[in-house]
Amino acid sequence: MGEAGFWDRPEEAESVIGELKSAKRKVDSWDGLMRRLADSRELLELAAAEGDAATLTELGRDADGLARDIAELELVSLLSGPNDRLGALLSIHPGAGGTDSQDWAQMLFRMYTRWLERRGYPHQVLDLQAGEEAGIKDATLEVTAEYAYGYLKSESGVHRLVRLSPFDAAHRRHTAFASVFVFPRVDETIRVEINLAEVRVDTFRSSGAGGQHVNKTDSAVRMTHLPTGIVATSQNERSQHRNRDNALTILKARLYSHHQEQERKKLAHLSDNKSDIAFGSQIRSYVLHPYTMVKDHRTGHETSNVQAVLDGDLDGFIDAYLRRRE
Repeated sequence: MGEAGFWDRPEEAESVIGELKSAKRKVDSWDGLMRRLADSRELLELAAAEGDAATLTELGRDADGLARDIAELELVSLLSGPNDRLGALLSIHPGAGGTDSQDWAQMLFRMYTRWLERRGYPHQVLDLQAGEEAGIKDATLEVTAEYAYGYLKSESGVHRLVRLSPFDAAHRRHTAFASVFVFPRVDETIRVEINLAEVRVDTFRSSGAGGQHVNKTDSAVRMTHLPTGIVATSQNERSQHRNRDNALTILKARLYSHHQEQERKKLAHLSDNKSDIAFGSQIRSYVLHPYTMVKDHRTGHETSNVQAVLDGDLDGFIDAYLRRRE
């Protein structure tokens, strides 16, 4: 930062400052844990020497908390990718399975919302399109928390649900699929050039829930980047202006990911995310009948507590994925 001309390149300066702040937060977190550990060790020696059972019990509880915090920081240290520190855009789309898949997409939307709430991550819905009978046709969440992309990138892929269908009169077992796409959220440290002359903007009436105003005006916005064919849609807001801003945010994130994939030629990773949303392509299976189990097919991590997972308890799966990559 002391280099001559550093502040003459504001975009590069912002990027460096962002990386510096992120590194400082990591160092401060480790320093704080080391101080807590040293204090606990001293108190443990005193309590043991004096036979203070109450203090020893309290130190045991503190040790559990320290272990959790250390494990969390250890996991953050695995997030070393160029975009891992960024926020994220998470999109959900139903696949093969009709109404069951649209309902399954809504269940996934709830699952990720609960996970974000558990972590206290700021987020908002940029797009949400309701299905005709039940569930959703599409949803996009914007997460502005640091390292959201690093954690959520493990969720990209096809998710498979096996259950007794509530939409089948005979109550037979059905298999439904939905895809999850996670993109790094473009922030002020990343510049994405978009020639608006190459973007077609269409407005249309929003569908599904949202009130009379939403359904009677052309407030929804669809942006198509003509050179790449990438499409971004937003219809969750009543204001066309807000939907336009949201669609542009989604478009920037998708274009950024597209350009990165082109430059680095990570076609193998890209093909994982673009596989058919059907049998044989899932990254994770959620079975509710004839037994209960959630299993990640990439890591082998599994649990029988399906309800906890659907309520947002995803940390075990994310942890296993990041450690396997490492």
